[in-house]
Amino acid sequence: MKIGVILESFKKDFFISLKEAKKVGANGIQAYAGSAFSFDATSAELEEMKSIVNGEGLVFSAICGDFGNAMYYEQDRKLIDREKRILEMAKVLGTNIVTTHIGVVPETENCVQYESMYKVCKELADFAKSIDGHFAVETGPEKAVVLKKFLDNLGSDGVAVNLDPANLVMCAGDDPVQAVYTLKDYIVHTHAKDGVQLKKFDTKALYASKYYGVEFCGWSVIEERPLGKGDVDWKNYLKALGEIGYKGYLTIERECGDDPCKDIGDAVKFLDAFNVR
Repeated sequence: MKIGVILESFKKDFFISLKEAKKVGANGIQAYAGSAFSFDATSAELEEMKSIVNGEGLVFSAICGDFGNAMYYEQDRKLIDREKRILEMAKVLGTNIVTTHIGVVPETENCVQYESMYKVCKELADFAKSIDGHFAVETGPEKAVVLKKFLDNLGSDGVAVNLDPANLVMCAGDDPVQAVYTLKDYIVHTHAKDGVQLKKFDTKALYASKYYGVEFCGWSVIEERPLGKGDVDWKNYLKALGEIGYKGYLTIERECGDDPCKDIGDAVKFLDAFNVR
C-alpha cells in the first residue's frame, strides 16, 4: 500500500501544498476538481499540472469530483456531464479514479430516490468503464452491505468504492474491518481518516435531508479526529486490506483541526508504524 494525502487538507495554495505533501513523505495526492484545476482546463494545462506533480516525486492517487446530491436525486444533466468530463480529465492527470459522494442509498429499491440514484450511477459507471476509469463511491452514508447490493445491481466494472473508514464509524455506525471484506471486489482507493459518532442519527438527516423529507440534524452528531484518536480499529482494518490484496493508496484526509500540517505529518508516521509500505 502507498500513502497519499488530499491536497486541500493542508488548507494552503496548490503549489505550497505540493511541497508540504512531499515534506511529510506522501507518495501521492488527491485533489478536488474545481479547486486544484478548473472544470474547463485544457489537456495541455492538465499535462503541465501532472508534470509539476511528478516533478515533486508525487502522482495523483485520485481526483475528487463531488458536486452534491442534485446530480443523483434530480438527475441534473449539467452535473452528470461535468462528472463525465472529470473522469476524462483524471486520465490526463495520470489516474483513472474519481471519487464522490452520491447521497444515501435507501434500503428499499422501490422508491423514487433509489430509482433516480440507480439511473445516474448506472450512466456514470458505464461511461467510466468505456474509458477504463473508475467512478468510486465513498462509503459512509449507508452500511457496507447496502452499498454492495446497490453496486451489484449496477452490473458495471466502471463503478468502484473509495473506502473511508471514519465515515463508516461516524455516520453509518458500521464496522470498517468487515466493510473491507464486504466491498473487496470494488475497493480501488481509500481515505485514511478517523472519528467518532457522538449521537446515533439517521444518515438521511445529515447527507440528504431535503430529498427524504427529514429535518437536517447538524454536524454535531459526529466528530473527526486525528488518526488513532477515533474509533477506527486501524490494526485490523489495515490487516483486512492486506488480506484482500489491496495495494492502492491510503489517502489522508483532515477536514478540521488548528494545525493540519502537523496532523497530516503525524498521520503519515502513524501509518508507517504499521509498515504499510
